[in-house]
Amino acid sequence: MERFNIYYRRDGRYEGRISRGKRKNGKRRFQYFFGHSREEVQDKMTAARRQNLSGSCCKTVKQIFTEWFQSIHHRVKESTAANYRMKAEKHVLPAFSDTKADTITASDIYAFIESRQSSGLSNRYISDILIMMKSVFKYASKTYHVLNPLDGITLPKMQKPEIELLDEKQQGKLQQYIAENPNHSTLGIALSMSTGIRIGELCALQWEDIDLEKRILTVRKTMQRIQTPDGETKTKLTIAEPKSESSKRKIPIPDCVVSILEKFRGKAKEYLVSGEERPVEPRTMQYRFASILKNVKLPSVHFHALRHMFASKCVKLGFDIKTLSEILGHSKVEITLNRYVHSSFEQKKQYMSRIAMNF
Repeated sequence: MERFNIYYRRDGRYEGRISRGKRKNGKRRFQYFFGHSREEVQDKMTAARRQNLSGSCCKTVKQIFTEWFQSIHHRVKESTAANYRMKAEKHVLPAFSDTKADTITASDIYAFIESRQSSGLSNRYISDILIMMKSVFKYASKTYHVLNPLDGITLPKMQKPEIELLDEKQQGKLQQYIAENPNHSTLGIALSMSTGIRIGELCALQWEDIDLEKRILTVRKTMQRIQTPDGETKTKLTIAEPKSESSKRKIPIPDCVVSILEKFRGKAKEYLVSGEERPVEPRTMQYRFASILKNVKLPSVHFHALRHMFASKCVKLGFDIKTLSEILGHSKVEITLNRYVHSSFEQKKQYMSRIAMNF
C-alpha cells in the first residue's frame, strides 16, 4: 500500500499527492490535494483512493477484528493474545465496533487518539493500541482491499517516563534491612538488586534454575496475570517463556548474594520467593516490597525501580553497554541506554569537574 505524502506549504496550507501513472513522455503524473490541516488532506486522499477501488467492504470493525484475531491468536503468546483482546474490548470496539471498516478516515483516528488522551491514557499506551489497530487494518487491506486509515498517522509523542529511584544512601538502608531480615521475600529483593532480573522472571524462578556450584542463574520463564474472558474468573496466573529470545539468558551470580542463596536453597521444583512448589505472583511481591519500604521509612518506589538502579550502578562500575544489555535481556543496546541508564546530579558534577581549560 502506497503511503501518504503530505507536506506543509509556505502559504500555511498542506499539500498531498497521489501518483496516477506516467505521461507519454515517461514522467510521473500526480493528483494534488490541498487543505488547512494534515488530516483534511489525508481524508481527501483517502476518499479519492476509495473511488478507484473496484468494490467496497461491508464488514464492520468488530467483524474485521474478530477475523484478524482468529488468524493470529495461535501464533502469539497467550499473554499477547489476551493483551490484544483487552485493548480491543476496552478501547477500540467501543469507538468503532459497528462502523464499516472502509469508511474510517484519518480524522476518525485522530479523534480517537484525542478521546483516549482525554480519558487519561498515556501516549505510550495509546501508541500500542494504534500499532495493534494498524495490524488489524493491514489484514483488512490484504483481505478486502480496504484502505488502511492508520497509514500516515502520526503517533502521539511519547515522553520518557520519570522513574523514581532510591539514592545510594537509601539503597544502603534497604540492603541493611535485607541483611538483618533474611526471608524469601528479601531474598527476591536482593536478587533483583544484584542481577536486574524482572519481577515476573523472579517470581517464576525455581531452584532448578540456580546453579550455585557454577554460580549461574538461568532465566527461561516468566510469570504474569492475564485476562480470561471465557473463564470462571476474570484473570489467571500464567508461567510461560519470556517475551523475547533475548530474555532467555544466563546471568553470572555475584558473590554478594551467594551466601543468602545457600541459606535458603530448596528443592528443584520449589520457587525461590515462596519456598514452596506453589509460586508467589508478581502483584504479591510488589505488595511485600512496598510494605518493606514503608517499614524502613524509604520512599515508595515500584519494584521495577530495582532493575533501573542495578543498570545505573553497573554503568557507574564500568560495565560495557553490550554486556549489560545481555544481562538485562534486552534485544538492543539502545533499550538499555534509553530506558535503564540513569545518572545522578552528583555524578554529573563529578564528570564536569574533570574539564580543565585555561581562561
